[in-house]
Amino acid sequence: MDKNELAHLDPSTAAWVQEIFSEFELERHKVKILIQAGGTLDRINAAREVIDREGAFYVDKEGRPHKHPALDAERNDRVVFARLLRELNLSEEAPDPRPPALRYR
Repeated sequence: MDKNELAHLDPSTAAWVQEIFSEFELERHKVKILIQAGGTLDRINAAREVIDREGAFYVDKEGRPHKHPALDAERNDRVVFARLLRELNLSEEAPDPRPPALRYR
């Protein structure tokens, strides 16, 4: 893996990507998925920093409370991150070809 491919990542995320890359033999397309997962992890962390700094909610000029837009960004990126990791299939177990079951109450 070329170090330039990781230049946009936070140093701790780049180290995580390198660690996985060194522990697993990945096909070239999965290397790209791993790098995308790293970028997504950075966006999750950036959204969390904003939420921690500014709070999960804010009040507009009319006094109405709203959730911070970073909450949606964090949630969406968590879903993407989980899907990218699932696509990498780094566990030694055979993947379940079915999507997760929906639970109705």
